[in-house]
Amino acid sequence: MSSEVYKKVSGASWLQKPIPILIMLGVQLVMAYGIATKGLSIGILGIALPIVISFVLAVMLYPQIGFYTLFFQAFVILGASRYVPAQWGLTIDGVLFLMYGSLFFKTFHQDVPWEKAKSDITLVAFIWYGYLLFQIVNPEAASRAAWFYAMRGLGLYMLLIIPLILIIFDKRQHMHGFFIIWGIMSFLGTLKGAQQLVLGPDPFEQAWLDKGAAETHILFGKLRVFSFYSDAGQFGGAQAHAGVVFGILALAQNRNFWLRVFYIVVALGGIYGMFISGTRGAIAVPIMGGALYFVLKKNIYVMVIGAIMGIAFIGFFKYTTIGNNIDQIRRMRTAFDPEDKSLQVRLENQRKLKSYLASRPIGGGIGSSGNWGRRFSPNTFLANTPTDSWYVMIWAELGIVGLLLHLGVLFYILGKACYLAMFKIRDDWIRGTTTAMACGMFGVMVASYGNGVLGQFPTGPMIYASMAFMFLSTRMDEEAQAEKATATAEP
Repeated sequence: MSSEVYKKVSGASWLQKPIPILIMLGVQLVMAYGIATKGLSIGILGIALPIVISFVLAVMLYPQIGFYTLFFQAFVILGASRYVPAQWGLTIDGVLFLMYGSLFFKTFHQDVPWEKAKSDITLVAFIWYGYLLFQIVNPEAASRAAWFYAMRGLGLYMLLIIPLILIIFDKRQHMHGFFIIWGIMSFLGTLKGAQQLVLGPDPFEQAWLDKGAAETHILFGKLRVFSFYSDAGQFGGAQAHAGVVFGILALAQNRNFWLRVFYIVVALGGIYGMFISGTRGAIAVPIMGGALYFVLKKNIYVMVIGAIMGIAFIGFFKYTTIGNNIDQIRRMRTAFDPEDKSLQVRLENQRKLKSYLASRPIGGGIGSSGNWGRRFSPNTFLANTPTDSWYVMIWAELGIVGLLLHLGVLFYILGKACYLAMFKIRDDWIRGTTTAMACGMFGVMVASYGNGVLGQFPTGPMIYASMAFMFLSTRMDEEAQAEKATATAEP
C-alpha cells in the first residue's frame, strides 16, 4: 500500500490547525455575546442558520426538493402561527422563488428545458395573473399593500407553480410522490382533528380560540374541528377534497395492493375529517366530485348506479332525521335547508354587494374584503360586508369582469382535463389519476360557493399542482405507451 494514503488530510485534521480553531472560537464568542445581550433568540438563530443554508443549497442543486417542501408547507404553514406568530405564508414565496433561482443559475452550465412550460395551461395562468396586475390601477382599491398580500393566493402561486411542474416535476414518479405526501399530510390532519375532538385543543389552540376564533369554531358548545389547518372551513374542504381524490385513486389502483390500502385509508380519513369539521359546504365536494366521476366513466350502467347513490345520499340528509343525535350529521343536514338562517344572512349580504358593485364592473380592489380588508382598509364597505364565499369574494374585489374571467379559466382547465380523461389517455393509471384530480377540482369549485376554499392553503397549491399534472397527462401517456411498445418488442 502506498504511503500516500497516510498523508491524506481528513476533515477532523483541520481542527488541529490554528486558523480553523480561531474561526470556531470567534463564532462561539459572537454567539455567547449575542445570547448574553439579545437573549436566547440569537442562539436559536445560530442553530437555524446552518440548516437554512443547507436547505438553500439542496434546493439550488435539486429543485424537486423544493416541491416536497412546498406541499408540506401548504398544510402546516398557517396553523404554525398559533405556536410561533410570524408571517409564515411568505416562506411559500421564498421556496418558489428559490426554485426559479435554481433554474436560472442552472442555465449557466446546462440546458434547462424551458420549452416544456409552453402549454395552454401556462397561458391561461398568465391571462388570469395579467388581470390581477391590472387591478393595481383600480381606482376603487383602498390599499396597495393589501393587493400585494392578497394577490398571491388569487393568482401568483398558480402562475409560479404550474410552469415549475411542467419543467422539473413532470415525471410519473413525481406525480406519485405528490400523491404520497398529500396523502400523508391529509391523514395526519385527520389524526390531529380526531385528537382535538376527543381530547380538546392544546393550550396554543385554546389561546387562539379565546382571542376570537371561538365565535365561529364553537357552536352550541361543540367544537368545529380545525386540526393544524387555518380554520375549520379550510380543514373540512381540504379533507373532503382528499376524500374524493384518494377514493378515486383507490378505484383506479390495481397494481399495488398496499398502495390501494393507503389510498383507501386516506379517503376514509378525509370523509371523517369533513364531518368533524362541521363545515356544511364541504359536503358538496364528495357529491359533485362523485357525480363527475360517474359521468367520466362513460358507462350508462355506472351512471345510473351513481345517480341512485347520489339521490339516496341527498335524500338521507334532506328528508330524514336519521342520525340527528350526532352533532356532525345534524349540522351537515342544515346545508340542505333553504330556510337556514345562515344562508339567509349570506343572501342578504349578496344583495347589498349587488347594489354596491352595480357601478363597479372591475370590483373594489384586491384585498378590500375579508381579513385583508379589515387589516388594511377597516372603515370601507367591503371590509365590513362578509363575503363568505370564494366566488362572492372574487366578485366583490374583481367585479363581474373578474368573476367571469375566473370562472372561464377554471371551466376551461376542468373541461380539457375531462376531455383528456374520457377520450385521449390510454394508460389506465394515468387516466385514473387525471380523473381523480378533475373530480376533486370540480368538487372544490362547487364547494367554494359556500366557503372560501379555493386558493387557500392547502387546497390552493394542491389544486394548482393538479392542474399542471392533468395537462401533463398526455405527455406521460405517450411515455407509457412508448415503454409498453419497447417492452413488447423485446424478445
